[in-house]
Amino acid sequence: MFAVIKTGGKQFRVAANDEITIAKLVGEPGDTVAFGEVLMLTDGEKSTVGAPFLGDITVAGEIVKQARGEKVIAFKKRRRQNSKRKRGFRAELTIVRITDILTGGKKPEMKKGDASAVALKAASPATKGKAEPKAAKSAAKAEALDASNLSLISGVGPTIEKKLRAAGIVSWNEIAAWSEADVAKWDEELKLRGRATREEWVEQAKELLAGKPPRAKADQAELASGEDY
Repeated sequence: MFAVIKTGGKQFRVAANDEITIAKLVGEPGDTVAFGEVLMLTDGEKSTVGAPFLGDITVAGEIVKQARGEKVIAFKKRRRQNSKRKRGFRAELTIVRITDILTGGKKPEMKKGDASAVALKAASPATKGKAEPKAAKSAAKAEALDASNLSLISGVGPTIEKKLRAAGIVSWNEIAAWSEADVAKWDEELKLRGRATREEWVEQAKELLAGKPPRAKADQAELASGEDY
């Protein structure tokens, strides 16, 4: 049995006991992580594809260690301009060992003391339409979204997302913790031209962590309908 999961904007084919290297997740070695964005499950000759995710499938894993990728050097020189620049970068990574693929809506047992572990699970179709407390709904929304998906912040496109990841910014938590000085620093280093302030990236990151829907999706829905939200 194997599954295809999505995390950090990438897809991985995983089976029990596999080790995968993914974009950094917050947690310590030994922490339990759960991936709910399962795109496909294959058991023997039977394959099931999600639309877009399989709500009753969860892939459980355990953080092996936090690591960094190989150094990448970017060198830029302007001919006859007496101008050159050299910059290095090492991506922040997490090595995870897959422990189990749970079906039928089962959830993994999160180890005691691993509150920092990131649980990424999609809402189960069986629970749709049932009345839930407001706080529970907000928590469910927050869990259903991938904190490493920077593109859910309105104004962060593919090019800017690459710049952020190259600078080691791989989750909403880091953006939500930015101070005014941090915003100014990254605006200058990444050539954002005031976009982070103008489009309120810090506030958007805090909203996403609180379980609110992404502004990016709301903006797209507004454009499609022609109505104000």
